[in-house]
Amino acid sequence: MSAAGVVSSCSRLCSGVWLLKTGMQKMSSFGFHTAARCAAKDYYEVLVLGGGTGGITMSARMKRKVGAGNVAVVEPSQTHYYQPLWTLVGGGAKQLATSARPTESVMPKGVEWIKSRVTALDPDKNCVWLENDTKISYKYLIIALGISLHYEKIKGLPEGFHHPKIGSNYSVLTVEKTWKALQDFKEGNAIFTFPNTPVKCAGAPQKIMYLSEAYWRKTGRRSKANIMFNTSLGVIFGVKKYADALLEIIKERNITVNYKHNLVEVRADKQEAVFENLDKPGVTEVHQYEMLHVTPPMGPPDVLINSPVSDAIGWVDVDKETLQHKKYPNVFGIGDCTNLPTSKTAAAVAAQSGVLDKTISLVMKNQLPTKKYDGYTSCPLVTGYNKVILAEFDYDAQPLETFPIDQSKERVTMYHMKADMMPFLYWNALLKGYWGGPAPVRKLMHLGLK
Repeated sequence: MSAAGVVSSCSRLCSGVWLLKTGMQKMSSFGFHTAARCAAKDYYEVLVLGGGTGGITMSARMKRKVGAGNVAVVEPSQTHYYQPLWTLVGGGAKQLATSARPTESVMPKGVEWIKSRVTALDPDKNCVWLENDTKISYKYLIIALGISLHYEKIKGLPEGFHHPKIGSNYSVLTVEKTWKALQDFKEGNAIFTFPNTPVKCAGAPQKIMYLSEAYWRKTGRRSKANIMFNTSLGVIFGVKKYADALLEIIKERNITVNYKHNLVEVRADKQEAVFENLDKPGVTEVHQYEMLHVTPPMGPPDVLINSPVSDAIGWVDVDKETLQHKKYPNVFGIGDCTNLPTSKTAAAVAAQSGVLDKTISLVMKNQLPTKKYDGYTSCPLVTGYNKVILAEFDYDAQPLETFPIDQSKERVTMYHMKADMMPFLYWNALLKGYWGGPAPVRKLMHLGLK
């Protein structure tokens, strides 16, 4: 496609997005949630565990299927966060408040919000247990409990966050500390880490690194910064097309990458970070830092470890194509808490929600699921304050791109999609159960050929 053609397509797309945004804003004012706030029943046709992205999205879809009064969501948190925005919050490009809304405001109207925490699952008896020994039974169960952060598995954390020069974009309690550390940087090592566990949004640990480099370049401090990316992985990114593009950027910006280096201790009072060399068991290295960004180890929520619904590690054990549980046909999983072999992102949840909607519809009719999830996920790799490489790929780590352009190139348009369009799409379409990922757009953009 010619450059003019791409610009023309983008112009039409932006016009369409503006019209969609205007219409949704008018519609949304009539749908505020007003349901009761405690468990009024001990049985629901559809019970959703978790009020994060996957839980709210699926509760909205299930409401249209079985009626609001037959759906309940178990979620203890009073605030719902759009966490993909925290990369930009940590880089000073967005305010933390813009990523937050009251859970009440995103809960689908009429759906029961049970403000409690799940303590046990008993799928053989079709019930779960909550705090205060409350028992809730169900006909269908959707598990959307997300992923747990484990700063405590790094010696010296989380108490080390009370010291300056250290932050983490993965927690609401520490993301603003990243921006403070970035601003206060004077001279020395700036270290960014990636743990030896699965993580949500695997691109985020290096996104903040690129933003930091751009900020110091802009403020005249780049020559005083020795930027290091210490990752437990053996590659910079899991998809070769985008990895090659990132390695070029790393080379151009004089960034050091230390592979197979896992953060095991932070001595915040001395501004020291200790890394184990995964290729040399028992061998550690101590690095002095002027700024440290920590990506914590992560894992399944405690309630899922050794649960009947989980695999040996603790992830919900679902079929990778249908998202139906491998043992319990009336149990389903979505998002970060599952063992789906794809990157854990909000974009993945969007694509999964459309498939899971179809799966549950057929199961409710005693039919076999036919819709298949291809592992689609997306990672907008922020490489500057106005640049993004939009990585999209499938289970096989093969690019599955929406637009008929080379998405491995840094683009201003993709940055604005990440910073402005995606948050709007999240709050007004995904959480309302109307966005199942970009597959229809991809088909249109590629004239039905992809």
